[in-house]
Amino acid sequence: MDTDAYPRELLADEEPKYLRRQKPLEIKRRKFGRRAWRTYLRAGMWTAGGLAGACAVYAAGAYLYSARAMLLIHPSQIEISQTQYVRRARVLDFFVADRGHSVLRIPIDERRRQIEELPWVEHATVRRALPNRIEIEITERAPVAFLRAGSDMALVDAHGVILPQPPQANFDFPVVTGITPDMSAEDREKRMQLFSAFSRDVEIAEPGAMAQVNQVDLSVADDLRASIVGLPSGEADGSAPGPTQVQPVVVHFGNDNFGDKYRSLVQNFAQWRAKAGSIASVDLRFSREAVVNAEEAAATPQYVQKQPPRAANRRGLQ
Repeated sequence: MDTDAYPRELLADEEPKYLRRQKPLEIKRRKFGRRAWRTYLRAGMWTAGGLAGACAVYAAGAYLYSARAMLLIHPSQIEISQTQYVRRARVLDFFVADRGHSVLRIPIDERRRQIEELPWVEHATVRRALPNRIEIEITERAPVAFLRAGSDMALVDAHGVILPQPPQANFDFPVVTGITPDMSAEDREKRMQLFSAFSRDVEIAEPGAMAQVNQVDLSVADDLRASIVGLPSGEADGSAPGPTQVQPVVVHFGNDNFGDKYRSLVQNFAQWRAKAGSIASVDLRFSREAVVNAEEAAATPQYVQKQPPRAANRRGLQ
């Protein structure tokens, strides 16, 4: 092709622009400067310090878990608070498996639960006393009554927990019936709470009154029945105390107002006996009424006494 026949401007425009030589880009490489050295050095120091600390902790732990100074070797290293009914030997039995081990390896919570399963233990605290001792504090249960189940006699606390009688221990409690081991813990506690309220209210109404309570029957959940001796059966002559009924009287107290009912019983018993003769039972569950000998003649009670208002009970029947 003859290039001279064509203008130069046309030939220059036909050349593709993308084939033109481009200037190469300059890539700058970041140099490993002083600031980067400081960062890496700091990171290395922290890493080395962490490793050294971990090694120190591991070494200290290995020493504490194996050092002879930390071992539980002799029973004298176990200190138990003064107890009256929980035997020390019974508590030490739980730590036999821990002999020769570091006190840090002893399962404290498990040992506490085992101790609290003992009948007389209400609460226990178990803690380590470094380097090699165990300290145990025990709160014992407080019995409030004897529990009769058939021919067997045990003790029971205010929560309904049945306790074996400890040897060489003397108690002066009323006898409770109507609670058995096969009852639920909630049911036993509910009935013993009824007994506790009765004991408290009766003592407030007349100090020393519980000494006259021979037995309390809790077999009916909403009717506490107490066998009471020494109730006044006649008027006193002068300052001398009046005669009392020798035979026990079964009194139905229901489940509330124990103090008022007991006060009414003592103040009115002589009058009821004068009208009804011999009294074996009194039912005080009914509002403002006392039913005498209802159990002996359920169809026709011997005597039904309308009680005066509680304010008048303090002055006796008119």
